[in-house]
Amino acid sequence: MTVHFIGAGPGAADLITLRAAQLLGSSPVCLYPGTYIDDAVLAHCPHGAELVDTQYLDLDRITAKVIDAHLAGNDVARLCSGDPSIYSALAEQTKRLDAAGVPWDVTPGVPAYAAAAALLGSELTVPELTQSVVLTRAHARSTAMPESEALANFAATRATLVLHLAITRVRELAAALVGDYGAECPVAVVYRASQPAEVVLRGTLSDIAGKVESADLRQAAVIIVGPALAPRAVAGSHLYDPERCRPTPES
Repeated sequence: MTVHFIGAGPGAADLITLRAAQLLGSSPVCLYPGTYIDDAVLAHCPHGAELVDTQYLDLDRITAKVIDAHLAGNDVARLCSGDPSIYSALAEQTKRLDAAGVPWDVTPGVPAYAAAAALLGSELTVPELTQSVVLTRAHARSTAMPESEALANFAATRATLVLHLAITRVRELAAALVGDYGAECPVAVVYRASQPAEVVLRGTLSDIAGKVESADLRQAAVIIVGPALAPRAVAGSHLYDPERCRPTPES
C-alpha cells in the first residue's frame, strides 16, 4: 500500500488534478482536514471509504490511523488543503512514515494563493514592477518564525507578499508594512477562494483592516499585498518583445 499526500486545492471539487481524483477514487481510506475540505471534494472517494477528519487529531493519532491502514493493505489518500509543498506538515508526517516503513508519494495541488490571484484576475509578477512573490505567514499562537524571516526583512524587498495564517492580525501587519509599501499600496484579502462562501475584499494598507473586521473574517483567508495588484502601467516583457520574436532568415 501507499500513502498518497494529495493537494486538494483551494476547496472547489473541480480544482483538483486528474491524478488526485484517480487516487482518491482508488483509496479505501481518506484522511482529510475538515476545517478546509468539504463533502464536494470527498465525493471523489469510493463508496464505503473510511473517511477520517484530522482537524482534532494530533500527529501520533494520525500516524496510527495510517499504520493501521498499511497493515490492512489499504492505500490511504491523505488530503492537504491547497498544495502539500507549503504549510502541510508534510515533513513531519513523512519522517514518521519512513520510521514506520510505510511508503508514500506526493501529488501537487492548486495553492490557495493561486486561486486567490485567479479570482482577482491578477498576475502577481509584473515586468519592471515586481518579479518576486514571497509566501510567508504571521506568528501568534503558532510555530515560531525564524528570526531571519521577520516580516520587515521581506517588506524591504517590496515584492508581492502573500500572507497565510494572518487574518486575525491584519491591522497589526498592515501597520508594519506601511513604511515600505506606503499607505495606498493595494491589498486583497480572499476568504475560502473557490468555495461557495468565498469573500473577496480589496483595499489598501490604510483601510483593509477595517474591511476585514467588518466582514468578521477569522480563518481560511490569504492576504496579498503589493503594487502588482493594481499596476499603473505594465511594461512589455522580454519574452514577447517584437525584436526577440522576429523571424530570422534561417527560420
